[in-house]
Amino acid sequence: MKAMLLHKLGSLKENPTPLALADLPMPTLEAGDILVKVSACGVCHTELDEIEGRTPPPHLPVVLGHQVVGTVAECGQEAQRFKSGDRVGVGWIYSACGECSYCLSGNENLCPDFKATGRDANGGYAQYMAVPQDYAHPIPATFSDVEAAPLLCAGAVGYRSLRLTQLSDGQNLGLTGFGASGHLVLKMVRHKFPNADVFVFARNPKERAFAEELGAVWTGDTEDEAPEKLNSIIDTTPVWKPVVEALKNLAPGGRLVINAIRKEDVDQDYLLKLQYHEHLWQEKEIKSVANVTRKDIREFLELAAQIPLKPETEEFALEEANDALRSMRTKEIKGGKVLRVNA
Repeated sequence: MKAMLLHKLGSLKENPTPLALADLPMPTLEAGDILVKVSACGVCHTELDEIEGRTPPPHLPVVLGHQVVGTVAECGQEAQRFKSGDRVGVGWIYSACGECSYCLSGNENLCPDFKATGRDANGGYAQYMAVPQDYAHPIPATFSDVEAAPLLCAGAVGYRSLRLTQLSDGQNLGLTGFGASGHLVLKMVRHKFPNADVFVFARNPKERAFAEELGAVWTGDTEDEAPEKLNSIIDTTPVWKPVVEALKNLAPGGRLVINAIRKEDVDQDYLLKLQYHEHLWQEKEIKSVANVTRKDIREFLELAAQIPLKPETEEFALEEANDALRSMRTKEIKGGKVLRVNA
């Protein structure tokens, strides 16, 4: 089968083509696995974190990709949840132990044996992938394969982030950074909280214009002060400056939710600007988002089908995965980037 393979880590600026097209053997199935014939795979900023070593895969080479949509091509001996031809999706959570206190309490995203698709196991930048049946999700008929792909990560983690803000209808929400996840959160808010106002902070004027198109009541640069204090803010950026700036815009008792798997160290010195009275006093909170659970993905897919919530996307061929990654790095295109596989 064809796959785009990551052989070594390094800066995308120094090596703009980190993935190489390769012929790999078909995946082998464990008893409870299904074989997915991949039709589409979203491209995520987390893949840049993997390539550049901020969240490195435990082994190389590896097939990246954790926003996977396809059809069931084969079932393992004990896999009875799906049948051949069923359309399924696979998100960031590839597996968890199912036995620890976190798994038993519904917090499998915190499991010490959490395994990530496209990092700890080969993912969807390939024609086929294997996955445990319990970690695959039915895809609502509302969505095409390309539309469904970004929902499996950008959408699901955005859903979890919004839930963690504890936002109520009529309150103000801020979004710092406005990429694939941010634009889906804005659409969710307009459906779930019709009386909530959304304020967007983004450096790129095109992103700010996009946010206004989708219903943001105000947009500004990262350092700008919102016209009103905000009850909650979701940060989806990979750096520290927006965190400090966001805290200034929080209302007393407000919560900042950081939706990022890693923060880069390029501007870590900006944390020296953090002042207790200006940024943290009056019971402001900071909460991080760690991965997603299967429940997050399934609840979000149901919500997205009800709205219906369809992401803005731009398509690339599997062989153009490096181009998609560079476009995401330079923010040349808006919305989600999706690879077409087995087209």
